[in-house]
Formats: sequence, structure tokens, C-alpha cells
Amino acid sequence: MNQYKLVGKKGEGTFSEVIKSQSFKTGNYVAIKCMKNKFTSIDQVNHLREIQALRKLSPHKHIIKLIEVLYDEPTGRLALVFELMEQNLYEHIKGRRQPLNPQKVKSFMFQLLKSIDHMHRNGIFHRDIKPENILLNSDHLKLADFGSCKGIYSKHPYTEYISTRWYRAPECLLTDGYYDQKMDLWGVGCVMFEIIALFPLFPGTNELDQIHKIHNILGTPSPKVFDRFRKQATHMEINFPSKHGSGIERLLQGQTKECIDLIKMLLVYDPEERITAQAALKHEYFRELYEAEVTQKNFKRIGCCQSIDDDNPLEITKRIDEFKPQNQTNLKQTQIHQTKTQKNTGLPLLQGELKVDKITQNHDSDDGVDKLPEIKRKKKYDPKSIYGKQYQSSQAYQFSSKAGKKMVIGLQADYIVYGKKAMNQQVLG
Repeated sequence: MNQYKLVGKKGEGTFSEVIKSQSFKTGNYVAIKCMKNKFTSIDQVNHLREIQALRKLSPHKHIIKLIEVLYDEPTGRLALVFELMEQNLYEHIKGRRQPLNPQKVKSFMFQLLKSIDHMHRNGIFHRDIKPENILLNSDHLKLADFGSCKGIYSKHPYTEYISTRWYRAPECLLTDGYYDQKMDLWGVGCVMFEIIALFPLFPGTNELDQIHKIHNILGTPSPKVFDRFRKQATHMEINFPSKHGSGIERLLQGQTKECIDLIKMLLVYDPEERITAQAALKHEYFRELYEAEVTQKNFKRIGCCQSIDDDNPLEITKRIDEFKPQNQTNLKQTQIHQTKTQKNTGLPLLQGELKVDKITQNHDSDDGVDKLPEIKRKKKYDPKSIYGKQYQSSQAYQFSSKAGKKMVIGLQADYIVYGKKAMNQQVLG
């Protein structure tokens, strides 16, 4: 730690505190995560779940970078040095009265799903997806805090009370630890709703209240799903009356049907039917970003578009059109040159010549993602204000299916203006 100048405290959790620091050697600012527990040996440190996960997942442009591990064996103290990010996603939306730009929401969710897809492909799931663990540098997003992560192929049952309650999937709430990587996608759905609506979707005060809040909006699942959960649960009686929820649409008026459809697919009660991260990245909601990314990769193969920021989907979509006329000319010249070469050598012409006007049709991702399905283009989204007068009055609304009208909810109103501190309650991890 004597290599760093401690600047100030960034945050604190149950098992660690994060300190903003500056390296004496490089002058760069970093975030040092000081663990509260003591460690008896370097072997114990190396087997720490967070360190193992970060070593396996790095480098990745949407995973936080671990710079070094500081361990003092005589005292047993451990500190992890990370790159410093500007803020987390909760800080970004806290106190806002106007909604985020829909394109920015789309960019954030695209980057978050990329990080989760990368994790799941490498046999790890996070188990604590929430706004506080999603870090930002301007519009560039990185997933952090891997202290709760787990191997996908490890043996059940897992720890029951693992993720923060408001973002905890139903299978975590209702079973004795029988869940898998699909719980991360439930957390993504909750985060997506929150950064659009600016208040949490299921702010339960305890586990039972959490389940009731889910049922109030999504309704109760089929008896088949309840029966499966019942076989894997001993800590509570699963016997809920059938209920038809008020629905996500009523809380997200003004959003596109593609946006609402993706949230619904992320918040499917049955984990077996819930969408995967890989499939979510190919959802119609992300079509614009997906196609721009493919186009950029095609252009880079011929040496163009090198100046576009790979880490920022908004930058890709904004600047890709500037290169199209020039690059399509380059592609045509390349095609003509190849045809002439084949004729001169007497070789037969290649079948299926490159069609320049459809260069975004095939997906050539390094991740091995399948070809995009043929989907008709939708009209460009015209952003509308969310919740009408809500953002001028600092009041939040929830629809009562019984009363058939809007109901003012003080807890959510306080959350929009003052953040979680106004609730006077602790979010249990």
C-alpha cells in the first residue's frame, strides 16, 4: 500500500471498502478494494473466488480490470487494485427527474449483456447484478464486484441469500439454492426497468414481500413452475393464490414494444424459459447496434474505420455512416481486382461474389454468434416522456388493478428524488 497515496473513500460493503488512490510511480488514479477479512496464506488468497474469476475473464472491454493484488502475509491484510471508474449506474440515475436518453439506455444494456454473455461462455455467473455493481466511464460500461460469482457447473444447492433482494430471481427466493446462470438475466431485467423508470421494480422489504411484489406486476406462474419449486424448497410453504398481474406495460408507457418485449423475456418467472444473454444480444431491440457492430467489423477487414471507438456502441452507430460511401468504393475495387486476377490466372470465378450493398447481412463476430434472422425494419423510435407529470411533481405512480387508477407511492417518489437513503432501510445482500 506504500506504493499508493490514499485520496478518499469511494464506498463500503459488508466485506470490503473501496478507496480512491494515486500511484506514486505512474501518477494514475486507481480504486483499491481493501478486504475486511484476514487471510492466512498466499494460497488462500489465490483461491479467492473474485481473483480466480477476474483472471479467467480478463481482458474484456466490459469487465473491470484487476491491476494487481497486494497481500501482506504478517498481518493477513489483502487489497485488490482496480482501474478507477467515474461512477456506478445507481449514482448515474439517483436524483434524476428526467429520463435517460433511450439510445443511452439501449447502449448501457447492450454493453451489460455483452459482459454477462462473456461470463456465461466462460462457465461463470455473477449472482449479484444490480446498479451499484455496474460501473461507468462516460458512456462506457463495465461489470464489477465478482465476490459472489459461482461456477456454472458447480454442484447444487448454492447459497440461498446471495444477490441483493430487489434483484433476486424467483428461483432464489423460493428454493433451497437451486438456481443457475439464468438468475443474472432476471437481475438485468430489473436493472433495465430501473434505469428507464428511475425507480426499482420490486423493492421488497423482506423475502415474502418481494414475492408478492413480483406477483402484483407479473402475476403468479403456472402450477407446473410452482410444483417444480416446491420440490426444491423446504424453508417455506409455496402456496400462493392465483393472481393476474398489472403488467410491465402500465409502468413503462411511452416505451417501444421492442423494449418492453425484451424486459418481459428477461423477467420470465420460469428460469428454463427465460432468455439467455446470447439470445438477448440478438433481440430486435438491439438491431441498430448489432448491425452497426457487424458493419464496423466488415469495414475494418479492409483497413477502414480504425478510428471508431470499439468500446462505445453509440460512437459506432453515430460515425459508421461517415465511412460507408468511401468503404463501399474500396470493397468494389477489391472485388474487381479479385475478378481480374482470377481471369488472368485462368481459374474459375468464385461463386457467391460479395454484394457491397448488403455488407451488414452476415454476422462475422469473433464470439461465434449465429446469423441474424430476417426481421422487418421497424419505424425509428420517437422518444416520448415517461409517466407524464411525474417528473415535475417528484411523485411516482403505481397502477392499482383493483382501483383501476394511478396510486401515488411515497417510497418510490422518495427514491426518484433522494435515492435509497430516503428509505431508511438496508438492502440485504
